[in-house]
Amino acid sequence: MKEMVYGYIRVSTKEQNEARQIHAMLDFGIAAENMVVEKQSGKDFQRPCYRELVRRLRPGDVLVVKSIDRLGRNYTEILEEWAYLTKTLNVAIVVLDMPLLDTRRERDLTGQLIADIVLQLLSYVAETERQNIRQRQAEGIRAARKRGASLGRKQITMPPDFAALAGAWCQGEISARAAAERLGISHQTFLRRVKEFCAC
Repeated sequence: MKEMVYGYIRVSTKEQNEARQIHAMLDFGIAAENMVVEKQSGKDFQRPCYRELVRRLRPGDVLVVKSIDRLGRNYTEILEEWAYLTKTLNVAIVVLDMPLLDTRRERDLTGQLIADIVLQLLSYVAETERQNIRQRQAEGIRAARKRGASLGRKQITMPPDFAALAGAWCQGEISARAAAERLGISHQTFLRRVKEFCAC
C-alpha cells in the first residue's frame, strides 16, 4: 500500500484564519482531501479531528504540521505524542517551520540528538506561550473588573410587550417561536430571557 501524506491544520478559535497553514500544505504537495482542519485549543490531544486522523495513519505515512504549536501546546503531551507517532505507529513527522524536525530521513546519532533537543525546546516554548496567554487574559479580566467594566454578553433590551408575551408563553398560549417573531428577536434570545422572567 502506498504511503500517504497528511496535513494537520489547527487554529484555536473559529475567528482565526487557517489559510496560511493551508497554503503551506499545498506548497508542500499535500492533496486537499488529505488535509484535516480543526478549530480547537491545543491544550491537549483530545481533539476529535486529530484523533480520527491518527486512527487513519499507517506505518510509513507522513504527518505534516506547519509548526510544533499546531500539533499541540502541552510540553509533556507533545513529547509523548511525538514518541507514540514515530516509534509506536512508525509514522514520519514533518514540521514545515523547523526543517530539523523531519523524521523522514535517517539520521546519525548526532542528528537525532539535535532533533530531540529542538523538539523539547519548541514544545517548551509552545506551552510557555499558552500559559502566558492565559495569564494575560486573567490579568485583563481583573483590570476590567477594577475599572468597573461589564464583562460578558451585553443584555438586549426587551420590547415593551415582552412581559405580556412571556406570560402567554408560560401559560402555554403561544409558542416561543411565534412570540420571538412578534417581538422581532431571535428564538434563542426569547427562550433565554423568558426563563429569567418566569419559572413555569
